[in-house]
Amino acid sequence: MRGGSEDPPLPAFLLTHTPEADLQVGLFFFCDTNYASREADVTLMIEREVKLRFATPDEARSAIMAAGATPLRSRRLQEDALLDTEDESLRRRRCVLRVRTESGKSLLTFKGPVLPGSMKIRDEYETVIGDGEVVQRVLEELGLHVWFRYEKYREEYAAEDVTIAIDETPVGTFVEIEGGEPGIIAMTMALGRSPSDFVLDSYRGLFIKHREEFGLTGPNMVFSAE
Repeated sequence: MRGGSEDPPLPAFLLTHTPEADLQVGLFFFCDTNYASREADVTLMIEREVKLRFATPDEARSAIMAAGATPLRSRRLQEDALLDTEDESLRRRRCVLRVRTESGKSLLTFKGPVLPGSMKIRDEYETVIGDGEVVQRVLEELGLHVWFRYEKYREEYAAEDVTIAIDETPVGTFVEIEGGEPGIIAMTMALGRSPSDFVLDSYRGLFIKHREEFGLTGPNMVFSAE
């Protein structure tokens, strides 16, 4: 009992002690805001971002440079793998666990549920890992599996209070703006767009829409082999 109200009941898997169940315990406390909110000493990294669709990378690049942004990171391939438990506990809680590989470096990222609003806002925990393939294998041994893969070429630019990325994907070109809300709005306007142009879908969601629209098949958003 806390604050005069009863705590929500614990799921059954919290009472089971196996490697798979212990992993689910960690994912449960990350994703369930009723429990996560109790840990006042946990430092949260808040991701706030929007996407804008552009016709081509050159059009996006010209607009970003005209808006006064400066180059931050050069174009490189990002290969992402999303993992989940067999019962899809992460997706059911609207959370994401991702292993990303780019330019010989790997990142492990956990994202909490997206909050309601005009921008995409969610908790994010990210760390550099030594070997993405090894970490992915460890997660698989603990009961997770890769359920979606996607690729994109990304280059990044910096402006006041925001980072801007050009993403060349198999389903089109997108500019992603991440940072504080005033900065996102200001950069959106500088690019000749407005909040009505915001795309809040994930790349998984955009891939599914693209696949249905064009009658395509295939489980992953990856570039065709040349």
